[in-house]
Amino acid sequence: MVKFFKLLSLATIILYSQIFAQKGTISGRVTDNKNVPLVGVNVFLKDLSAGTATNMKGNFSLKDIPFGKHSLKISMVGYRTITKNIFLNKKILNLNLRLTPTSITFEDVIVTASKHEQKLLESPVSAEVINPEIISKKNFTKFDDLLRYAPGVNVTLDQVSIRGSSGYSRGAGTRVLIAIDGVPIFTGDTGEIIWELVPITDIERVEIIKGAASSLYGSTAIGGVINIITKKISRKMLTFIKSYVGAYDKPRYSEWVWSHKTRTFNGFTIANSNKIGKFGYAVSLSKIHDMSYRQNEGKSRFSGYLKARYNFNNNLNLTFLANGFIGNRETFNFWKNSREALKPPESDIGQKVRSERSLYALIFNDKLSGNISLNSKLSFYRSFWKDESESANRSSSNLYRGEVQSNFKLNENWFLVTGAEFTSGIVKSNIFGKHTSFGFAAYSQMEYKLNFPLKLTLGARYDYNKISTIKGEGSISPKFGLNYKLNESTYLRANFLNGFRAPSLAEAFTSTVTSGIKVKPNPKLKSESNYGFELGINHSFNSNFNIDFALFQNEYFDMIEPSIDLTDGEITFQNVTRARIQGAEAIVKYQIPRFNIKTRLGYTYLWTRDLNKQKALKYRPRHLAYLQLEYTPSIFTFGLDFRYWSKVEEIDFELVELGLVPNGDTRVEVFVLDLRAGVNLYSLSVPANIYLNLNNVLNYNYVEMIGNISPIRNISLNLEFLF
Repeated sequence: MVKFFKLLSLATIILYSQIFAQKGTISGRVTDNKNVPLVGVNVFLKDLSAGTATNMKGNFSLKDIPFGKHSLKISMVGYRTITKNIFLNKKILNLNLRLTPTSITFEDVIVTASKHEQKLLESPVSAEVINPEIISKKNFTKFDDLLRYAPGVNVTLDQVSIRGSSGYSRGAGTRVLIAIDGVPIFTGDTGEIIWELVPITDIERVEIIKGAASSLYGSTAIGGVINIITKKISRKMLTFIKSYVGAYDKPRYSEWVWSHKTRTFNGFTIANSNKIGKFGYAVSLSKIHDMSYRQNEGKSRFSGYLKARYNFNNNLNLTFLANGFIGNRETFNFWKNSREALKPPESDIGQKVRSERSLYALIFNDKLSGNISLNSKLSFYRSFWKDESESANRSSSNLYRGEVQSNFKLNENWFLVTGAEFTSGIVKSNIFGKHTSFGFAAYSQMEYKLNFPLKLTLGARYDYNKISTIKGEGSISPKFGLNYKLNESTYLRANFLNGFRAPSLAEAFTSTVTSGIKVKPNPKLKSESNYGFELGINHSFNSNFNIDFALFQNEYFDMIEPSIDLTDGEITFQNVTRARIQGAEAIVKYQIPRFNIKTRLGYTYLWTRDLNKQKALKYRPRHLAYLQLEYTPSIFTFGLDFRYWSKVEEIDFELVELGLVPNGDTRVEVFVLDLRAGVNLYSLSVPANIYLNLNNVLNYNYVEMIGNISPIRNISLNLEFLF
């Protein structure tokens, strides 16, 4: 009898070992609450660190999965994450999964705030995550247009500002660091952001960090960081095609009519993504053409994007990014006068600018162990442009950058990020001269979770920057942050920071004439610095109602701003001795799932002062408000977007007084209303989306930058196919 039980036990062990040694496939389909298949949903086996994404029909497949218990996580931006415990005991396990859409994403994960993954609510700084669906729904063709609808962010012509950090510096320098997958994209000569370089149809999400982030990102992050995360490479062949066409309405006033032709714009994009063994790629090509609503402002652009990745194993991969464009645009700097606001001065007609920009990057990720990872980035940014004007300005620059970063998870409570980076640039230009630049930095940041729900963040970064003949400067940027989970519905945060920004080559050495305006160099420019704090609270009244509120203050020293030398009427960049920016911000998200209604309201109050002159800083509106309302019955979607900016108090009045921009002091508060509609045809087995946009419905005339009427009413139709 004993022998019998021994044999039975042995047989049982052998049987179970055979069962669990077997492997099978977990497959399924993911839809939303209207049974519409979802594309690009992340399906991840937490216990095996294996994952995939759904295809155009919402289907997924995970092969060679060992029999047994597994934890399956299903997530997508804009939908509630679900985790499902499953038991695989047959060759094929088929699942039908459903995600519930939500505008209030409690489980958003960001990487930008601390250079590693963490929950958005646990960040010590204010952050915003933008869902890429809005790019298609509003047919954005340039990335800075998307930023105009982000709370706390305003764009003046083509320069971005977060909570009043920037005014307008005529394309020289930036106080907000813009990055693609963590790789900065400021130019080596002007130090500005070229928005056309961003592959807008290849964006997975956008992370915005509000407030100085110099302790991790250095000079250009004194006002914040915007990190563009590109889409993941598809595990199966996926092709995306987008085509749009649009037209501008007639100007409101007959005096402004300068052309009797319908001014149109159009674009086309084709993209493909696939994975073959350990190698995967995503590639896209785009073309746009815009006749513009203003005379001598037409533009055309060809652009390309490539993301290639090789996975050596589950812990080691190498990614190559290549992105660039060739573009031509006509020149419109200022209007002729307010009665001919859509015409430039006669001397500017016929002027054009040709530009070629390209970015190449290698990103190496190595998970050395469960608690240690290494990330390295090498990038090369080539920029060339020339204008066909009386000054015949041209510039060629090469910017090299490298960074090594290591993440250490010492235990469940301690996390350490350390890194070092360098930059090296070469510029040859008849407007800036021939110069070189060099920078080096080292940083470290520690996070510690106490036994009660309080997380401390402490970090610092040292930067050294040298630009040509300007004396090299070193700077230390410390940071201290707190995040306290008061309860399941309420998170408190505090952030105390210090930042700095070195002058760009353009700010220090520009010497040119544009539209009759002379710019002269100032090689005596010094770096600017700031310190400040932020206090914030995020509270959820229920699963459908959330509010985020923040108070902030920043003190600036030697702030670099363009000003006019009244002795000769020429523009030069100077260090404003002292400046202060104070404010408050509130973001409210509310949804009514029963009626498929989502709303978002953002309001920012800014009090900016030049403490020497005791007046407001230029081009900073005191009040900014954004309202977004969306209704999605069945396969349709309808949306309303409204923007309000109060009348800007201070502008370049000197340009008006000197007669360089006639009627340039004409400006008003801003009211912009946009309407949109769309239809998702996937549920009808047609792999397509159609979107119709009517922008600036009221045909309201306003300026962001002196002497520049912003886009008048226009309509566009956007068609997207995914198969």
